[in-house]
Amino acid sequence: MSRSSRVLVTNDDGIAAPGVRWLAQAAVEHGLDVVVAAPASEASGMSAAMTAVTEEGRVIVERQQLRGLPDVPAYGVAASPGYIVVLASLGAFGPAPELVLSGINRGANAGHAVVHSGTVGAALTAAGRGYRAMAVSLDVISPAAANLGGAVAAIAALDSTDDDVRHWATAAGLARQLLPALTAAPERTVLNLNVPDLPPEKVQGLRRAALASFGQVEMSIAEMGEGYLRTSIEENGARLDPGTDLAFLADGYASVTPLRSVVEAEHVSLQL
Repeated sequence: MSRSSRVLVTNDDGIAAPGVRWLAQAAVEHGLDVVVAAPASEASGMSAAMTAVTEEGRVIVERQQLRGLPDVPAYGVAASPGYIVVLASLGAFGPAPELVLSGINRGANAGHAVVHSGTVGAALTAAGRGYRAMAVSLDVISPAAANLGGAVAAIAALDSTDDDVRHWATAAGLARQLLPALTAAPERTVLNLNVPDLPPEKVQGLRRAALASFGQVEMSIAEMGEGYLRTSIEENGARLDPGTDLAFLADGYASVTPLRSVVEAEHVSLQL
């Protein structure tokens, strides 16, 4: 794949989120031909959903201008990240991409909880259509949790933290560093990159990681009554297994995990 390859940059935090701008900038600096198409509003937790807002059967698409990237075509699309990837593959935003980059997400996408992530869902959708893809996430919980006494306290502080002071450049730099490995990987490969929200010099290194058996937080039922229930988010108290993405993040390392899109479970024996 040449350095001038066409790349789609998308996310699930929305076209106005800073992470998508930083990831697009990294791709531009790598010499790639970049187009940005991302949800018009936040679409977190969408996984690989195929949803869109339409008017008279038409998906709403609005041309955008990304700060600092005047030459990069960008579109806000009233659709989920996975749907946007499919649209891009059909030529909706110019030539179909050869590579898909998704992120930089505001929050880690780690463990087997990645199945719920719109960021990872976009990358897995791309892989399902034959592309190589990378999902990039900035762990805005782990560093803060060390000072606030747990992931739940860190989550409560997220909305009060100015996104402009987060270390998007750290994640963008590591994503760019991994681009040669991604383009050399087999077709349909996804790299899931999680990066601590730290200056580059304070990141302990980059490690290949297994998926943890859980995510940073988990849902619980806080209240149930006749005809209703209320859920809450709780810190997952399970032990961090060495060598997993969450364990590396807790120790200040960035982690990368190669993933594959949906494949047949050939090892399963069926007596038919």
